Amino acid sequence: MDIVGLANYAVFMAILVGIYALLALGLNIQWGFSGLFNAGIAGFFAIGAYTSAILTSLPASGRVGGFELPMVLGLLAAMAVAALIAWPIGKICLRFRSDYLAIATIGVAEIIRLVVRTEDWLTGGVRGITGIPRPFGDLPYMESQMAYLAIVAVLLLAAYLLVERQLKAPWGRMMRAIRDNENAAAAMGKRVADRRLQAFVFGSALMGLAGALFVHFNRSVTPEAIDPMIATFLIWIMLILGGSGNNRGAILGAAVIWVIWSVSELLTDRLPTEIAIQAKYVRVFIIGLTLQLVLRFRPEGILPERQHGGGTAPPRA
Repeated sequence: MDIVGLANYAVFMAILVGIYALLALGLNIQWGFSGLFNAGIAGFFAIGAYTSAILTSLPASGRVGGFELPMVLGLLAAMAVAALIAWPIGKICLRFRSDYLAIATIGVAEIIRLVVRTEDWLTGGVRGITGIPRPFGDLPYMESQMAYLAIVAVLLLAAYLLVERQLKAPWGRMMRAIRDNENAAAAMGKRVADRRLQAFVFGSALMGLAGALFVHFNRSVTPEAIDPMIATFLIWIMLILGGSGNNRGAILGAAVIWVIWSVSELLTDRLPTEIAIQAKYVRVFIIGLTLQLVLRFRPEGILPERQHGGGTAPPRA
């Protein structure tokens, strides 16, 4: 691969790292700050993706949508719809303990996935949606990639600064208090249910934004793009590896895991066909082994959560 090819691949990777870092930030709000075990990340990713696709795509027969709205409106709508759908889900599911909450959110994500696959009039079914606009898409390839990377980087930075500001505010300290000892927080008069719901909705909105950025990057979306293996399992590993409760750790974990995942695919694709098909399963093994090593030797992650007084928070089970 020549220098130009490597540069193109690096920019491509950086864009996807930024998108998945948004997912990791959203999960960090829910789990890292609030202790909410959301195992349905792929569902909110899909909601954001299809919302923006429906609103901004070209007209298509037999399907709702094709409004050709600007991408900015698609991104805002993706966040709003993801948040609106997260609210009733959170109202019902957040009453459960963490293990039951995980089961409930998996069920919700599967319902969303089945709707995406079967409701042709809304999502295009297995064919998906094409004709999704991409800003600066008429520029030469490298310039177009760089422009989209700038958009993703700006939105990621804005999300990071917003979440950091909330973390350092009284809201962030209250959320950590609820996470660490819910009964004590309730005894002090904190509205535990309402605050947990806020975190769930806030995190889901960021997941919806990531989904919208993903479809505008690819210019199309199909049900295969919201595979729970990538859109849920990998996101959890990113957060655990980087450091739960630390926004910089969430972004770092996204970069490390996505590089491992993508480079391993690049290497296996160079093998003979009959071997490459089997070798692809090695990627899952490598990621799983990485997770086990982190949990064994550094359970707090690469960048542990920092306590308000400057110390390192103890790892959570």
